[in-house]
Amino acid sequence: MKKYCTLFMLTLLFSNTYATDLSDFDKEVNAFLKVHVVNGRVDYEVVKKNFKEIASIYQKIGAMNLSKYSDTEKKVFYINAYNMIVIYQVSKFYPLKSALDQSGFFDKVKHNVAGERITLNVLEIIKLMKKFGDARVHFALACAAKSCPKLANFAFTPEKLESQLNSRTRLSVNNNSFIQVNNKNKEVKLSMIFKWYAHDFRKSGKKVLDFINKYRKTKITPTFALHYYNYDWALNKR
Repeated sequence: MKKYCTLFMLTLLFSNTYATDLSDFDKEVNAFLKVHVVNGRVDYEVVKKNFKEIASIYQKIGAMNLSKYSDTEKKVFYINAYNMIVIYQVSKFYPLKSALDQSGFFDKVKHNVAGERITLNVLEIIKLMKKFGDARVHFALACAAKSCPKLANFAFTPEKLESQLNSRTRLSVNNNSFIQVNNKNKEVKLSMIFKWYAHDFRKSGKKVLDFINKYRKTKITPTFALHYYNYDWALNKR
Protein backbone atom coordinates (compact mmCIF):
# COMPACT_ATOMS: atom_id res chain seq x y z
CA MET A 1 0.00 0.00 0.00
CA LYS A 2 2.84 2.36 0.94
CA LYS A 3 4.52 1.63 -2.39
CA TYR A 4 1.41 2.61 -4.35
CA CYS A 5 0.89 5.78 -2.28
CA THR A 6 4.47 6.81 -2.92
CA LEU A 7 4.04 6.12 -6.64
CA PHE A 8 0.82 8.14 -6.69
CA MET A 9 2.47 11.12 -4.98
CA LEU A 10 5.41 11.04 -7.38
CA THR A 11 3.06 10.89 -10.36
CA LEU A 12 1.02 13.78 -9.01
CA LEU A 13 4.15 15.80 -8.35
CA PHE A 14 5.51 15.15 -11.83
CA SER A 15 2.21 15.93 -13.53
CA ASN A 16 2.07 19.30 -11.75
CA THR A 17 5.66 20.20 -12.50
CA TYR A 18 4.78 21.72 -15.85
CA ALA A 19 1.05 22.26 -15.37
CA THR A 20 0.32 25.95 -15.58
CA ASP A 21 -2.45 28.44 -16.03
CA LEU A 22 -2.51 30.29 -19.34
CA SER A 23 -2.05 33.68 -17.71
CA ASP A 24 0.97 32.37 -15.80
CA PHE A 25 2.38 30.98 -19.04
CA ASP A 26 1.93 34.35 -20.78
CA LYS A 27 3.73 36.11 -17.92
CA GLU A 28 6.63 33.67 -18.09
CA VAL A 29 6.94 34.09 -21.85
CA ASN A 30 6.77 37.86 -21.46
CA ALA A 31 9.57 37.87 -18.88
CA PHE A 32 11.72 35.66 -21.11
CA LEU A 33 11.26 37.82 -24.21
CA LYS A 34 11.94 41.04 -22.30
CA VAL A 35 15.38 39.72 -21.38
CA HIS A 36 16.44 37.92 -24.56
CA VAL A 37 14.93 39.92 -27.46
CA VAL A 38 16.15 43.33 -28.61
CA ASN A 39 14.91 44.97 -31.82
CA GLY A 40 13.49 41.67 -33.03
CA ARG A 41 16.73 39.75 -32.53
CA VAL A 42 17.40 36.95 -30.07
CA ASP A 43 20.51 36.35 -27.99
CA TYR A 44 20.64 32.66 -28.79
CA GLU A 45 24.07 32.23 -27.23
CA VAL A 46 22.79 33.33 -23.82
CA VAL A 47 19.61 31.27 -24.22
CA LYS A 48 21.77 28.24 -25.03
CA LYS A 49 23.88 28.75 -21.91
CA ASN A 50 20.73 28.89 -19.78
CA PHE A 51 18.88 26.25 -21.78
CA LYS A 52 16.88 25.01 -18.80
CA GLU A 53 14.85 28.24 -18.91
CA ILE A 54 13.57 27.82 -22.46
CA ALA A 55 13.29 24.04 -21.95
CA SER A 56 10.93 24.64 -19.02
CA ILE A 57 8.70 26.90 -21.14
CA TYR A 58 8.79 24.33 -23.93
CA GLN A 59 7.59 21.61 -21.55
CA LYS A 60 4.74 23.83 -20.39
CA ILE A 61 3.61 24.30 -23.99
CA GLY A 62 3.13 20.56 -24.23
CA ALA A 63 1.40 20.25 -20.84
CA MET A 64 -1.09 23.07 -21.40
CA ASN A 65 -4.77 22.04 -21.29
CA LEU A 66 -6.79 24.36 -23.53
CA SER A 67 -10.21 22.84 -22.92
CA LYS A 68 -11.37 25.60 -20.56
CA TYR A 69 -10.14 28.53 -22.62
CA SER A 70 -11.88 30.75 -25.16
CA ASP A 71 -10.91 30.98 -28.83
CA THR A 72 -9.12 34.27 -28.19
CA GLU A 73 -7.10 32.71 -25.39
CA LYS A 74 -6.23 29.73 -27.60
CA LYS A 75 -5.17 32.09 -30.37
CA VAL A 76 -2.85 33.90 -27.96
CA PHE A 77 -1.42 30.63 -26.69
CA TYR A 78 -0.67 29.32 -30.19
CA ILE A 79 1.08 32.57 -31.19
CA ASN A 80 3.25 32.59 -28.09
CA ALA A 81 3.86 28.86 -28.37
CA TYR A 82 5.02 29.17 -31.99
CA ASN A 83 7.56 31.87 -31.18
CA MET A 84 8.89 30.05 -28.14
CA ILE A 85 9.18 26.73 -29.98
CA VAL A 86 11.22 28.44 -32.69
CA ILE A 87 13.58 29.89 -30.09
CA TYR A 88 13.77 26.53 -28.30
CA GLN A 89 14.55 24.66 -31.51
CA VAL A 90 17.21 27.13 -32.65
CA SER A 91 18.83 27.23 -29.21
CA LYS A 92 18.84 23.45 -28.95
CA PHE A 93 21.00 23.14 -32.07
CA TYR A 94 22.84 26.44 -31.81
CA PRO A 95 25.17 27.55 -33.32
CA LEU A 96 23.26 27.60 -36.60
CA LYS A 97 23.55 30.04 -39.49
CA SER A 98 19.90 29.50 -40.35
CA ALA A 99 16.90 27.59 -39.04
CA LEU A 100 16.91 25.79 -42.39
CA ASP A 101 20.25 24.21 -41.48
CA GLN A 102 18.27 21.94 -39.16
CA SER A 103 16.48 19.42 -41.39
CA GLY A 104 12.70 19.56 -41.19
CA PHE A 105 12.74 22.55 -38.82
CA PHE A 106 9.27 23.72 -39.89
CA ASP A 107 7.67 20.76 -41.65
CA LYS A 108 9.06 17.55 -40.17
CA VAL A 109 10.05 18.02 -36.51
CA LYS A 110 7.01 17.55 -34.26
CA HIS A 111 6.46 19.27 -30.94
CA ASN A 112 4.03 18.64 -28.12
CA VAL A 113 1.57 21.56 -28.24
CA ALA A 114 -1.21 21.30 -25.66
CA GLY A 115 -1.11 17.51 -25.89
CA GLU A 116 -0.85 17.26 -29.70
CA ARG A 117 2.27 16.26 -31.63
CA ILE A 118 2.46 18.76 -34.50
CA THR A 119 5.00 20.63 -36.63
CA LEU A 120 5.49 24.38 -36.69
CA ASN A 121 3.82 24.49 -40.10
CA VAL A 122 0.73 22.76 -38.74
CA LEU A 123 0.70 25.11 -35.78
CA GLU A 124 0.80 28.14 -38.08
CA ILE A 125 -1.40 27.00 -40.95
CA ILE A 126 -3.98 24.76 -39.25
CA LYS A 127 -4.16 25.94 -35.64
CA LEU A 128 -3.90 29.63 -36.42
CA MET A 129 -4.63 30.57 -40.03
CA LYS A 130 -7.26 27.96 -40.89
CA LYS A 131 -8.98 28.35 -37.52
CA PHE A 132 -8.95 32.14 -37.22
CA GLY A 133 -8.32 33.44 -40.75
CA ASP A 134 -6.53 36.49 -39.38
CA ALA A 135 -3.73 37.59 -41.73
CA ARG A 136 -2.30 39.88 -39.04
CA VAL A 137 -1.02 36.76 -37.28
CA HIS A 138 1.72 36.51 -39.91
CA PHE A 139 3.29 39.62 -38.37
CA ALA A 140 3.13 38.21 -34.85
CA LEU A 141 5.05 35.05 -35.73
CA ALA A 142 8.82 35.06 -36.16
CA CYS A 143 10.59 32.22 -37.97
CA ALA A 144 14.12 33.03 -36.71
CA ALA A 145 15.14 34.66 -40.01
CA LYS A 146 16.26 38.20 -40.78
CA SER A 147 13.47 38.60 -43.34
CA CYS A 148 10.77 37.57 -40.86
CA PRO A 149 8.63 40.22 -39.21
CA LYS A 150 10.48 41.39 -36.12
CA LEU A 151 9.91 39.24 -33.05
CA ALA A 152 8.15 41.22 -30.32
CA ASN A 153 9.95 41.49 -26.98
CA PHE A 154 6.69 40.80 -25.17
CA ALA A 155 4.09 38.05 -24.98
CA PHE A 156 0.70 38.40 -26.61
CA THR A 157 -2.22 38.47 -24.18
CA PRO A 158 -6.00 38.06 -24.59
CA GLU A 159 -6.70 41.54 -23.22
CA LYS A 160 -4.34 43.29 -25.63
CA LEU A 161 -4.44 40.94 -28.61
CA GLU A 162 -6.29 43.24 -31.04
CA SER A 163 -4.05 46.22 -30.40
CA GLN A 164 -0.94 44.02 -30.40
CA LEU A 165 -1.79 42.44 -33.76
CA ASN A 166 -2.55 45.83 -35.28
CA SER A 167 0.69 47.25 -33.90
CA ARG A 168 2.87 44.40 -35.21
CA THR A 169 1.20 44.60 -38.63
CA ARG A 170 1.75 48.36 -38.86
CA LEU A 171 5.35 47.94 -37.75
CA SER A 172 6.05 45.54 -40.61
CA VAL A 173 4.19 47.20 -43.49
CA ASN A 174 5.67 50.63 -42.64
CA ASN A 175 9.20 49.23 -42.52
CA ASN A 176 11.09 50.39 -45.64
CA SER A 177 13.14 47.19 -45.65
CA PHE A 178 10.12 44.93 -45.35
CA ILE A 179 8.15 46.75 -48.06
CA GLN A 180 10.40 48.51 -50.57
CA VAL A 181 8.60 51.23 -52.53
CA ASN A 182 10.20 52.78 -55.62
CA ASN A 183 8.06 55.74 -56.62
CA LYS A 184 10.35 56.64 -59.53
CA ASN A 185 9.92 53.23 -61.19
CA LYS A 186 6.35 52.89 -59.95
CA GLU A 187 6.99 49.54 -58.38
CA VAL A 188 7.06 47.92 -54.96
CA LYS A 189 9.01 44.93 -53.72
CA LEU A 190 7.19 42.86 -51.14
CA SER A 191 8.25 40.22 -48.64
CA MET A 192 7.75 36.66 -49.87
CA ILE A 193 5.25 36.29 -47.03
CA PHE A 194 2.72 38.10 -49.23
CA LYS A 195 3.32 35.55 -51.99
CA TRP A 196 3.46 32.40 -49.87
CA TYR A 197 0.29 33.34 -47.98
CA ALA A 198 -1.45 35.40 -50.68
CA HIS A 199 -4.77 33.67 -49.96
CA ASP A 200 -4.75 34.99 -46.39
CA PHE A 201 -4.35 38.58 -47.59
CA ARG A 202 -7.01 38.36 -50.29
CA LYS A 203 -10.05 37.78 -48.14
CA SER A 204 -13.40 39.03 -49.50
CA GLY A 205 -11.99 39.53 -52.98
CA LYS A 206 -9.47 42.15 -51.89
CA LYS A 207 -5.95 42.52 -53.27
CA VAL A 208 -2.72 42.19 -51.31
CA LEU A 209 -2.14 45.95 -51.62
CA ASP A 210 -5.56 46.61 -50.12
CA PHE A 211 -4.47 44.81 -46.98
CA ILE A 212 -1.10 46.57 -46.89
CA ASN A 213 -2.56 50.05 -47.45
CA LYS A 214 -5.01 49.55 -44.62
CA TYR A 215 -2.09 49.66 -42.19
CA ARG A 216 0.36 51.94 -44.02
CA LYS A 217 0.82 55.61 -43.21
CA THR A 218 1.84 56.39 -46.79
CA LYS A 219 -0.42 54.47 -49.14
CA ILE A 220 1.03 52.60 -52.12
CA THR A 221 -0.47 53.49 -55.49
CA PRO A 222 -2.62 50.50 -56.57
CA THR A 223 -1.23 50.60 -60.13
CA PHE A 224 2.38 50.06 -59.00
CA ALA A 225 3.98 46.85 -60.27
CA LEU A 226 4.43 44.19 -57.58
CA HIS A 227 7.65 42.23 -57.18
CA TYR A 228 9.06 40.05 -54.39
CA TYR A 229 12.59 40.25 -53.01
CA ASN A 230 14.62 37.23 -51.95
CA TYR A 231 13.96 35.98 -48.43
CA ASP A 232 16.98 36.19 -46.13
CA TRP A 233 16.96 33.06 -43.97
CA ALA A 234 20.05 34.08 -41.99
CA LEU A 235 19.45 33.75 -38.26
CA ASN A 236 17.89 36.72 -36.45
CA LYS A 237 20.56 36.61 -33.77
CA ARG A 238 21.88 39.52 -31.71
